Amino acid sequence: MIALRSRRLFLPLALLSLAATSFAGGAGAASAAPRFTYHDSAGSITLTAPAYQVVIAKRHFQISARRAGRTVLNTTNTDAIDFTGPNGQATATDVRKATWSHGVLTLSVATTDKSATLAVKVTPSADRYKVESTVQGATPTATGMHFAMASAGHWYGHGEASTDEGGPYTDQPWPLDSGKVADDAFGPASYQMVDPFWFTQSAAGIFFDTQDLMNVDLGKKTAGVAGMEVTGSPGFAATFFVEKTPKAVYDDYIGITGKPAKSDAEPYQYETPLWNSWAQFYTNVDQAGFLDYVHRLHDAKVPGHTMSLDDGWMSHYGDFTFNSKFPDPKAMSDEVHNLGDKFGLWVTLWINLDADNYKVAADKGYLLKSKDDPSKPCTVDWWNGKAGIVDLGNPDARAWYTGQLQALEKTYGVDGFKFDTRFYDETCAPAQGYTANDYVKLGAQLTDEFDQQGVGVRIHWTGSQKYGFVTREIDKGTDWTSLQAAVHQDLAVSTIGYPFVETDMVGGSEGGPPPSKEVLIRWAQAAAAMPLIYSSTSPIRVYDYVNNKWIDYDPDTVKLYNKALDVHKRLAPYIERQVKATLRSGDPIMQPLFFDFPSDKASYTIGDEWLLGDSLLTAPVLSEGTSRDVHLPPGEWYDVTRGRTVRGDLHAYPSDLGTLPLFVRMGTPDTKSLIAALRH
Repeated sequence: MIALRSRRLFLPLALLSLAATSFAGGAGAASAAPRFTYHDSAGSITLTAPAYQVVIAKRHFQISARRAGRTVLNTTNTDAIDFTGPNGQATATDVRKATWSHGVLTLSVATTDKSATLAVKVTPSADRYKVESTVQGATPTATGMHFAMASAGHWYGHGEASTDEGGPYTDQPWPLDSGKVADDAFGPASYQMVDPFWFTQSAAGIFFDTQDLMNVDLGKKTAGVAGMEVTGSPGFAATFFVEKTPKAVYDDYIGITGKPAKSDAEPYQYETPLWNSWAQFYTNVDQAGFLDYVHRLHDAKVPGHTMSLDDGWMSHYGDFTFNSKFPDPKAMSDEVHNLGDKFGLWVTLWINLDADNYKVAADKGYLLKSKDDPSKPCTVDWWNGKAGIVDLGNPDARAWYTGQLQALEKTYGVDGFKFDTRFYDETCAPAQGYTANDYVKLGAQLTDEFDQQGVGVRIHWTGSQKYGFVTREIDKGTDWTSLQAAVHQDLAVSTIGYPFVETDMVGGSEGGPPPSKEVLIRWAQAAAAMPLIYSSTSPIRVYDYVNNKWIDYDPDTVKLYNKALDVHKRLAPYIERQVKATLRSGDPIMQPLFFDFPSDKASYTIGDEWLLGDSLLTAPVLSEGTSRDVHLPPGEWYDVTRGRTVRGDLHAYPSDLGTLPLFVRMGTPDTKSLIAALRH
């Protein structure tokens, strides 16, 4: 509990009358601009816009947003705004001075650090308001805000979530407030797909406009409190959306980020899976095993468009030469092509210290430099050792790197690449004239020169949405909880603006025992009703590296896996229409039920169903069992499995291992074509 001493409020003379004043904000003619009313009372300041209010408590400083007479978002009243400075952590206490001028409310706010105050600006506009805060009198290392999560209902956004329950690998809370999320490396260079955007059931939204590293905590440090702190800056700028529906908040954010300018994947890559060797072999892959894998899939008539060789082929990490496990790479590529598939390779910009290319790149200045000693390359630790990173801010370095990829294409008939790891690390110094966030754009430009074969690139942060890359999830485990996390994560990534999603490899890829038959099939079924499918574990046989033995699935596994892939192929024309639609609108292809049905309260906690486009509801089985309850939002739905029209919730809906529960929304432009495609 913070003890507050008695304080005088120093207010401009115009405020002492406590009279309401107004200002015509916005651009254009005054008659067309929204009007904002300012009112100061003894205990609070209220800004009233046509559709919402911002209420600021002067003592026990707090900022609240209200719409239609109800609170939609509250900061906490103990640390609404705080910072970490030379004297430790300090929090806002009360408003010392307030000025309303030209549509901007400027506040001087006292803090628990007697030497420091906060200069806070609140700028309202039609459907949002901006809060900017700067510390004065101290040099902070972090500054941010804290929110009472319950004030806004359920929480969404963020992207891939780190949790004590195994997230993002085996856990992803949906909604976010159902778990405890904490990430102290939340930023543009994170390997996790994250954006500084959150939205809520109450149709409030939060966007932190920063390129700096953030410390984000949602209910972990303090139950029920969301904290967002920006590091390395004396202040922050955050935009708060106040809308009628969560989907409208999403649209507001896409108005800032930009919608995809294109889809990086070709139509055929939406139709059948990419097969990648990682979960099948991990780094133990060799030429004979890879080709056996490819031939077995073909002999079983398992569909696919590309056979991609993952980690395990390089002589050293960063050397683009095959190791001795691959005696004839060109013959291997030719054999894949002769079967009618494309051939892909895993690559990285991270060059290990023992690679031949490391000395070349270091001598030529092609690596990111150390922040501490710019005369030396930056050394980073990753899951394969110690490495330097090719500096894409150096045109010569980029040309050198792309030249080696082009040589792989020419020499071995490689058709495309899976780009792994990151394009930057915060422990390194960016090239002169660049920021850390610029490396997102540089990575996008580099990878766009090559076919990514439907496996995508893990590029993120506000503004990356416009590049239109396929987004693959971070590695998942191989059990039911990992499958559930994969579904929740695609919903999370879709709703921060990345529509071309796929799960991690069907069945998972995090080094555990291979998935059971049931997990593998249910995963394939769930992926069948997503934009793209990313496969690895063969439904025929896979090696168990935990128990050192081969696992042979029964023939029924192949049959059911192929059945799921057939559903996806039947959906391909519909998915292609959704791709074109999202290029026009920026809407997610895979979306939570409440985006289309905001008044359906039950839908806000449902993470095992989703809408693919606006016409197909998917309710896969994501745990053991042969039935599940299905929630159907208001309206009529066509039950694909049973060929009937239904309304309302379905209890214990029968779903044996061969059944993927699908429901077509009646009365949409796609209703007839979807029913025709899926009926047989």
